[in-house]
Amino acid sequence: MKKVFIISAGVVAAAIVIYLIKINQFYKKIYTPIPINPASTPIPERTEYNILLLGYAGGRHEGTYLTDTVIVMHFDSKRKQAFMLSLPRDLWVKLPTKSGADFRAKINTIYETELFPNHFPDLDSKLAGGKSDAELTKFILSQITGLEIDNYLAIDFASFTKAVDVLGGVDIDVARSFIDEKYPIDGKQDDLCEKDEQFKQVEPFLPPKVYNDEEKEKLLREKPELDEFLRQATEEPQLAFPCRYEKLAFAAGPQHMDGATALKFVRSRQSAQDGGDFARARRQQQLIEALRAKVLTVGFIPKLPSLLKELQDYIKTDVSPDLIKKFIGEVSRAGDYKLTSLVLSDQNVLTPDKSENGQFILIPKYGQDDWESVRKYIKDILAGITPTPSRSPTFNPIITK
Repeated sequence: MKKVFIISAGVVAAAIVIYLIKINQFYKKIYTPIPINPASTPIPERTEYNILLLGYAGGRHEGTYLTDTVIVMHFDSKRKQAFMLSLPRDLWVKLPTKSGADFRAKINTIYETELFPNHFPDLDSKLAGGKSDAELTKFILSQITGLEIDNYLAIDFASFTKAVDVLGGVDIDVARSFIDEKYPIDGKQDDLCEKDEQFKQVEPFLPPKVYNDEEKEKLLREKPELDEFLRQATEEPQLAFPCRYEKLAFAAGPQHMDGATALKFVRSRQSAQDGGDFARARRQQQLIEALRAKVLTVGFIPKLPSLLKELQDYIKTDVSPDLIKKFIGEVSRAGDYKLTSLVLSDQNVLTPDKSENGQFILIPKYGQDDWESVRKYIKDILAGITPTPSRSPTFNPIITK
């Protein structure tokens, strides 16, 4: 009996060692430390943290690092509160420049701009400190939300699907049925779907190219069959190039999703029933909740080594191992936390607008760059204060426990 106990204890000890080794290897690959001044005074014990989550498409196509998922997570271990704030990708923000010139862009471009500073030589990333890859992104998000961003975690969607599969999928209660007939197939964005000849003829007249109207009219007089193809290529690309897209259909009610299906669920934005960035942001929050529930199950522990192996090449972060240990220590008390979910949208503090170059953008309702009203709205939500009614209907924040 004693021998069996010793062998069992040895197996458990070996498993623990393997976990620790794998976690250490995992962090060496994804962790970018923030330099600390050794002469600085000791940092007092903290109870509040703000973590920025960035999700980007990955791959090798144009827009690889556009962060169409931007979520700020606020944790308060003393008050047992968690706050999940989603920001739309079309939010129009001002970036600092060395010359002092006005430079604005959509919020989903900041991380990519920061990763490739040579493409934007006038960008003043040093204003934010330049301590990590996402320091400027953290700086701007702090100004917008009023929440000082401590750390970031950027994840390639490829790792997202793998993580969901390693966990055995997720269970999501789809709020409403929707169909998206224009979901882009990865790697097919430039496929001509065997319509090379037609495309070659109409390509000079496709936006954003500047063309001569007389030349366009001449082509369509001589080849009227190209008229409908040109219209579709301009207005309904899913009809002109059907091989670039797939049709998605989600029925309302509980569903078990694998990684690929979950990714489509949170990235779809062209549905007539549940489309747009705001609906997509709410689905993203719903998926994070489903993942949280999955991680808190007993069956998660044996899957940890495989999960770390899958994620190590697709995640970047400056969250320290010590802070991760602190968060892990709170997992057993996760049920005590009250979670508030909020999506900034044109139903609360934002309004649609157009940039000078014609882009669809979102700005604060009380004027461009007026983030004070946005910060107050977020602060009130965190404090449990019912926000003052805005000039349009407001989505109430979702509170769960």
